[in-house]
Amino acid sequence: MKVTDHLIKADGKTLFSFEVLPPRKGENIQNLFSNIEPLMEFKPPFIDVTYHREEYVYRKQPNGFLERKTVRKRPGTVGICAAIKNRFDVDTVPHLTCGGFSKEETENALIDLHFLGIDNVLALRGDPIKSEPHFIPEPDGHAYASDLIEQVSCMNKGRYLDDEQEDTFPTDFCIGTAGYPEKHFEAPNYGSDIRFLKQKMDRGAEYIVTQMFFDNEQFFNFEKRCRAAGITAPIIPGLKPMTTKSQLTMLPRTFFLNIPEELAEAISQCRDNEDARRIGIEWCINQSRELMAHGVPCLHYYSMGKSESIRRVAKELF
Repeated sequence: MKVTDHLIKADGKTLFSFEVLPPRKGENIQNLFSNIEPLMEFKPPFIDVTYHREEYVYRKQPNGFLERKTVRKRPGTVGICAAIKNRFDVDTVPHLTCGGFSKEETENALIDLHFLGIDNVLALRGDPIKSEPHFIPEPDGHAYASDLIEQVSCMNKGRYLDDEQEDTFPTDFCIGTAGYPEKHFEAPNYGSDIRFLKQKMDRGAEYIVTQMFFDNEQFFNFEKRCRAAGITAPIIPGLKPMTTKSQLTMLPRTFFLNIPEELAEAISQCRDNEDARRIGIEWCINQSRELMAHGVPCLHYYSMGKSESIRRVAKELF
């Protein structure tokens, strides 16, 4: 079932969903299942599965030549989606990125997903890998999420890359995209960020999932800017309970977000990570309650490979 159909079926009730990371190359999928199982009691209608580009470095060899060496890889997003769907009988939302794919590879991935009966994709540009000074698309790949969304939308209309192919069967993906309550770090201002988001919606995106945030006022203001720009699609807030003291500096640096002063002060005064986790969970519960009272269609939690803190949040809400 499509994400938008789940939202309509809920008839105003706030749903619960979360995001998982594929195992790193060589890891057992059972670890992923073990993180998902404690959250199934809250009946998530869909689970997002991220995609991570291969990261690499160039190492100098004795002969003076540079050798490209892969240092991190989380393969298997399509297979993980199928495995979760089979194991838990829940819809999955694979993340589809511009980075790492040509247009033809994107088309092939979408065909695989369609054959597997997966009805949703979250279309993203993706971040630059650490060895790149800025985002660099693949040869014959997409540079912007709006172009990727347009390709999926074209396939939904039966238009594939091979224009001469006849009797093509249309796909029927529900397309999600990302929104940034504190604006994308590359956008020069809030206005341009919303214009880029409106372009993604005009090209076929049907719902928005936001980057994580810790101040609900940021979300409320973002929502107002979207509605003022004519964006009527559902907006799903993305949340994460803070779980360690180090996240106080790591999260802003990695995701280009702000930590409210009250939360930052409370975490910085914690004796240890268990104390920080307790405060982070309490903050996330309060955030979630306010957003539910506001009438958001779904609360989407970023697990980052750990489910216990999200389970403790969900236990208080669903």
